[in-house]
Amino acid sequence: MNSSNELIACGKYMLHNNLAWGTSGNISSRFDENTMLITASGTFMGDLKDEDFVLFDLQNEQNLSERKASKETPMHTGIYKTRPDVQAVIHSSPFYTTLFACSKEPILANLFIENFYYLENIGYVDYFHPGTRELGEAIAEEAKKSDVIMMRNHGVVVLDSSISEALMRIETLEMTCKMMLTAKSSGIELHSLPSFKVTEFLEESLYKPRIKR
Repeated sequence: MNSSNELIACGKYMLHNNLAWGTSGNISSRFDENTMLITASGTFMGDLKDEDFVLFDLQNEQNLSERKASKETPMHTGIYKTRPDVQAVIHSSPFYTTLFACSKEPILANLFIENFYYLENIGYVDYFHPGTRELGEAIAEEAKKSDVIMMRNHGVVVLDSSISEALMRIETLEMTCKMMLTAKSSGIELHSLPSFKVTEFLEESLYKPRIKR
């Protein structure tokens, strides 16, 4: 499966699983060391086609295709330049995640196994207008230490070693936010594990190699 096919499948999965809606959000993957493939401006996440992607030069910050790149290209570019290990980036505004992004409520990362792993490094950036250089710079700086970046009053961006892992990361985040809100509205008190138990799992279990920052 080539990069565009992976991104097409990613967009469909996100739409069908309430991780994206309409033209909100954008996705990209590293094409090679110096370029990325990113959704073009105004593309519908659930109906992407090969022509809906732009090849973009990361070093020269130059569009190598005819279509206009997503307005959030500065954000994606900043992440790939800051983090050579990152191969895929997803930006979206899922309902529950965005609800938390519009609040001061902290997201718990000590509830269940996938939650331990995929939400270990959550960062936050203040609101900047979409597509601005300021937002791109803030995201790039936060990406040095975070794999999930909550964008205040906007949404979230997740970064990972593959499209499938990035999808798992954003889906775990959305599930966690939904779980927390459901528990709160139902009067259910969530039981969080102590930090030493979470660290023990991340360091000693055979689940996945821990991503260290």
